[in-house]
Amino acid sequence: MASVELKVARIGNSRGVRLPAAALRRYGIGAAVVMEERSDGILLRRPGPAVEKLSWEETAHAMADAAEDWRDLELTEADGLGELPWQPVSPRAAAAARPTKKVTRRRRDRP
Repeated sequence: MASVELKVARIGNSRGVRLPAAALRRYGIGAAVVMEERSDGILLRRPGPAVEKLSWEETAHAMADAAEDWRDLELTEADGLGELPWQPVSPRAAAAARPTKKVTRRRRDRP
């Protein structure tokens, strides 16, 4: 995506920008836009849900239609990790096992 600098025009007490027709067509923007204020700037998008979300049933159908190949997963069975016993570690023991960084302070030589 290319950045385009747009001029801000005075419209009464407000300000406005003109959006290029090609961008309006590309993003399906008609008579209205939704403005979202974000930490890194302003987002203009067409009205409606920001992202179309699938239902659980639609998601299951989409996954089935994808026909993913999971044969590579079988290669990991030979690593033996499945046979290792798993023992939960308490948060205190995990913190104690974490290496600590020793902080040394430099002494300044005073004149």
